Amino acid sequence: MNHTTASRTRPRAAAGVLLATALSVTSAACGSPDEQPLAAPEAYQAANGIVLKGPIGSGRKADPDKPVELTADSFEGRITDVTAVDAAGRYLAGELSADGRRWHSTTPLAGNARYTVRVSTVDEDGAPGRKVLNFATGKPTAKHLLNVKFGPRTGTYGVGQPVTAELNTPVKSPAQRAVVERALRVESTPAVAGSWHWVDDKELHFRPREYWPAHATVRARSNLEGVKVGDRLWGGRGEPVELTIGDKVVAVTDAGSHRMTVYKNGEEIKSLPVTTGKPGFDTRNGVKVVLAKERFVRMRGTSIGIAEGSAESYDLPVHFATRVTWSGEYVHAAPWSVGSQGVDNVSHGCTGMSTENAEWFFDNVKEGDVVEVVNSQGDMMETFGNGFGDWNLDWDKWKSGSALGGSAGAPTPADRARLSPQSL
Repeated sequence: MNHTTASRTRPRAAAGVLLATALSVTSAACGSPDEQPLAAPEAYQAANGIVLKGPIGSGRKADPDKPVELTADSFEGRITDVTAVDAAGRYLAGELSADGRRWHSTTPLAGNARYTVRVSTVDEDGAPGRKVLNFATGKPTAKHLLNVKFGPRTGTYGVGQPVTAELNTPVKSPAQRAVVERALRVESTPAVAGSWHWVDDKELHFRPREYWPAHATVRARSNLEGVKVGDRLWGGRGEPVELTIGDKVVAVTDAGSHRMTVYKNGEEIKSLPVTTGKPGFDTRNGVKVVLAKERFVRMRGTSIGIAEGSAESYDLPVHFATRVTWSGEYVHAAPWSVGSQGVDNVSHGCTGMSTENAEWFFDNVKEGDVVEVVNSQGDMMETFGNGFGDWNLDWDKWKSGSALGGSAGAPTPADRARLSPQSL
């Protein structure tokens, strides 16, 4: 807030501060006459003798579609500070004029909410005054509600698990995206710096600069309900989620040396001989996140475009399959290639290992753990659309996808197609 003041000479009169809501007389948006008034109509007497008046107008609830304004009426001093917060703990941002005569809200009010406004003043003799006012807003006349669904579900995850937010309605403008972001809160214990990134018009991902700390607690919640996002678009409900972060498990697969090294909390716990994708089916490089674990998967070459009956065709039962992409890249048991594991790359894109080692890996990783592939001749892991490649963006590029900083609101749209094939 701007607390700069300017001197002002006025004839002395009854002192007062007036709280008013613009267009509060608009009956279509304010509700029925029997709704509760904004505040009691009588004047309030502060301890230092300064008179503060409650809101005036129609006497109905404030229209949440309009800003709130606080002005010094016939008061000789100035307003020094205004704090407005609703019952859900959401603060209403505002701006105080340089002369301290006027304050107005600069962010949307929540609909169907009750606000407490704390006003601090100084009179012409320098004596401070303070008063608390209350007003309520009516139900928004929304045509659409913007609902949010957080992911993943509440549970225990690895240090690489992003928080996701899926919206039921597209949000395209940078200004509207900023409103949404401010209302979507992610908090962790211990606290870490993080940022949302817009994947497309309907999905956001949140991650910290580095992986989550081991054994952290991450909570995601929405303060969007009742908040105006755009023309006739208001925030709806969003159920919170809480993630418990487990040990830091990172598996690094070196396609050049044909080995996977598994680290737990920074210490090596296992080195496994593996085989990765052969030429033409090279495994993707980069950081991936465990998406799911499947004890049995039937894998067919036709699912990745290999013609049935061709030299590359396959149709095999696969055990202890740990999925890292939606398009079918797994870490799994491959007993048919044990002779090549640790020596050569012979798979169709997956990381294969012995049944014993695959079972160990399967039992020691969880959703959200990190699997990184290096020294492959394959392309980089897709950032979005094929799993969680979020960590392949450096921090500056990640923040540029936020509507609250960098080149906000203009990330490249991701390929959202969820592919179903499996590769061996």
